[in-house]
Amino acid sequence: MQNLDKLENYIREEGLTYFIATFGCQMNAHDSEKIEGILTDIGYQKTDSEKTADFIIYNTCCVRENAELKIFGKLGHLKSRKSKNPNFMVALCGCMMQQDVVLNTLKKSYNFVDIIFGTYNIYKLPELLQTRIETGDKIIDIWETHEEIVEDLPSIRKYNFKSCVNIMYGCNNFCTYCIVPYVRGRERSREITDIINQVQNLANDGVKEIMLLGQNVNSYSNSFASLLKSIENINGIERIRFMTPHPKDFSDELIEVIANSKKICKSIHLPVQSGSTNILNKMNRVYTKEDYLTLVDKIKRAIPDITLTTDIIVGFPGETAEDFNETLDVVKKVGYLSAFTFIYSKRTGTPAATMKNQVDEDTIKKRFNTLVETLDDISAEFMHKQIGKLYKILLEEVSKNDKQVLSGRTDSGILVHVKAPENLIGQFVDVTIIDAKTHYLTGQLY
Repeated sequence: MQNLDKLENYIREEGLTYFIATFGCQMNAHDSEKIEGILTDIGYQKTDSEKTADFIIYNTCCVRENAELKIFGKLGHLKSRKSKNPNFMVALCGCMMQQDVVLNTLKKSYNFVDIIFGTYNIYKLPELLQTRIETGDKIIDIWETHEEIVEDLPSIRKYNFKSCVNIMYGCNNFCTYCIVPYVRGRERSREITDIINQVQNLANDGVKEIMLLGQNVNSYSNSFASLLKSIENINGIERIRFMTPHPKDFSDELIEVIANSKKICKSIHLPVQSGSTNILNKMNRVYTKEDYLTLVDKIKRAIPDITLTTDIIVGFPGETAEDFNETLDVVKKVGYLSAFTFIYSKRTGTPAATMKNQVDEDTIKKRFNTLVETLDDISAEFMHKQIGKLYKILLEEVSKNDKQVLSGRTDSGILVHVKAPENLIGQFVDVTIIDAKTHYLTGQLY
């Protein structure tokens, strides 16, 4: 850091502040924690005020078109502010920046942005900042690929009692609707010893729950099941979660490890995307409806108290009424606790973007509403059955609606609100469920 001493002195002397907004998945949220750590390390102070920050960073997502439009909208509001205050700086990073069409748009219509970097080179941010400040030149530093995994970065965690841990990056699956392999690159797994050391350090720092992250965690190169068993042996870690697994790689060994574990949460996010084998084939998901239901049955037999959540896309090109009904059939047979439901979003550069028989907007909206109603009915019925049961929850934060109420989650991922003192945040408590809504439970301390 010696060559960055001048930058650090300047930032601290000026008392500069930063604001970061994160869009997209938990991988992006974890990347933002690293960015916060880097900026704090070189002297920036965090502010919650986007309007007064000296440095604004948008960590972007390109999976859905709405996320991209939101970024461009925010940039439009910053243009006049930038013209009035040349020392005010704006940086863009994340998945959007890995797309040529986005870069061209930024160069043409948003050339006031100071720094643009991608998904591979977060660790270079101090150097990019120094170059921008010293030269006055706008910086665009986008890499098409990077084999090295740099993980020993400072990080500012949102919670001191739970943390995310990347175990791999990228994806090799090339689902026809998905832009991720093009912006995050091919699969690259971290060394198991590095992961274990990181989790051990987190446990030593008071972390009780970890979430293992990867675009497809169960294709982790050194055996995901073995990694889970190793992490379970780390004292201090009481809960282990992971996402996202791919159904095609969900092995019998992995099911057995989860079933026998006292720490791995009995909650699995298992994206189905569609219940139609015809559509799944067009999506290049490499499993059929029957394959998926067989896997679910195998999981439920081995782990009777498991809860399942999923991802579902409505309106994929060529989706017929019959295809959609197949999806509803899977939803009813599996009985998901909840689902991330998406209207198909055409992503330039993916095979699905040029497919024929794009579904019209009105049809998609009707199907989407039907899907959400079906999911809500299943969830409401499940939640009502939890009344009177005793659960152990990890209290995470004060409720936004009532400062006397804390929110936490069960082992199975259910959100629970309970009246409790704020000093219990970060602690496991037993609660009795006294009321149920469609998407959360209300409990009282046991």
